[in-house]
Amino acid sequence: MFKASMGFFFKGVNLLLFFHFLAATPICSKAIATTKYLDFAKDPRVFDWMVGIRRKIHENPELGYEEFETSQLIRVELDKLGISYKYPVAVTGVIGFIGTGHPPFVALRADMDALPIQEMVEWDHKSKVAGKMHACGHDAHVAMLLGAAKILKEHESEIQGTVVLVFQPAEEGGGGAKKILDAGVLENISAIFGLHVAPNLAIGEVASRSGPIFAGSGFFEATINGRGGHAAIPQHSIDPILAASNVIVSLQHIVSREVDPLDSQVVTVAKFQGGGAFNVIPDSVTIGGTFRAFSKESFMQLRQRIEEVITGQAAVQRCNATVNFLDEEKPFFPPTVNNGDLHEYFKSVAGSLLGVNKVKDMQPLMGSEDFAFYQEVFPGYIFLLGMENASSERLESPHSPYFRINEDALPYGAALHTSLATRYLVKLNQDVPVVEGDHHDEL
Repeated sequence: MFKASMGFFFKGVNLLLFFHFLAATPICSKAIATTKYLDFAKDPRVFDWMVGIRRKIHENPELGYEEFETSQLIRVELDKLGISYKYPVAVTGVIGFIGTGHPPFVALRADMDALPIQEMVEWDHKSKVAGKMHACGHDAHVAMLLGAAKILKEHESEIQGTVVLVFQPAEEGGGGAKKILDAGVLENISAIFGLHVAPNLAIGEVASRSGPIFAGSGFFEATINGRGGHAAIPQHSIDPILAASNVIVSLQHIVSREVDPLDSQVVTVAKFQGGGAFNVIPDSVTIGGTFRAFSKESFMQLRQRIEEVITGQAAVQRCNATVNFLDEEKPFFPPTVNNGDLHEYFKSVAGSLLGVNKVKDMQPLMGSEDFAFYQEVFPGYIFLLGMENASSERLESPHSPYFRINEDALPYGAALHTSLATRYLVKLNQDVPVVEGDHHDEL
């Protein structure tokens, strides 16, 4: 794990003097000023190119591990830029490389998958695929990482190491990050950075925090078996609907009565399927939902109690129940925990690019992110990128059929990706002198 503290640079040193010092040192004189990356990203030739890519992806949304056209579009653009890559990784993933091909390695990640949602926004580039939509901004994430790739390639001779571009499949419940790691293509990474668009944060602003930022999450599905019969003579049946109703109420008691109020946890039953007629008690009912917590210990305790409550409450109603935590189809996402040293580093980079007053602190969110899998292996940092424009119509939250992207945010994401990667490579070279000798040309 990463041990060198960025606090060494900031404690007792005025921030402006720090940047002046960096600019004056020979090793930093090769790095382009952060603001120039933003100017480059806002250039109409780059901005319009990113917008075009984003709209193409938006029109052709693909679910997790089905992002074949999206992946092909990415590879075509990388080929045009002269950027080498590995494909396929984790079915549809693409891993690109820009720089020397030698250590140190810093990674930037964008997720590619869409959601099984019917788009309700009427515009020229609405989804062309019924029942599928980019309702979480992953189309914008890909466009911004490609934008960063374009900027990085333009200044490749100034990169003091290698920037690794991670175009990842299946973030929406599929654990694509874990499969990327299992493929063994990110073994020598010093740090990884990611972002997510935020509709309720002003454009040109970012928000994040040190430590837990998103909750760990898992899914469960339970089948409660009784004995069906006529609704008019319930005494001859064993009613699984009544049993399931008691189960759902009792599940809510776990958080309200068993959990420390200061240890945020959530259990939500969002699926209830049973019966097909008004006057027939069914043989069985299926329920399902999600559970979330900010530590692995809390998560595992919650998982245990969910199973105990479901089976126990079903038994009270003379039913039996089986519980499936869907470990293969929807793997457990660990809590997303931002590295503390990277948080200080992020604030310095984002502050110099956007202004210190544009870098906001945020409270943890109960949503989950499979970026957490990367953070379990090497230092990682994810932040929210604002895209709200006060003069425009309010943007809906992610996973809404009315979700929209403010494309004016794209240059900010591309510039932040570029700045975070290049300046971190500079820092690594300052902290750890490069040892002369043979190096591998790849991760």
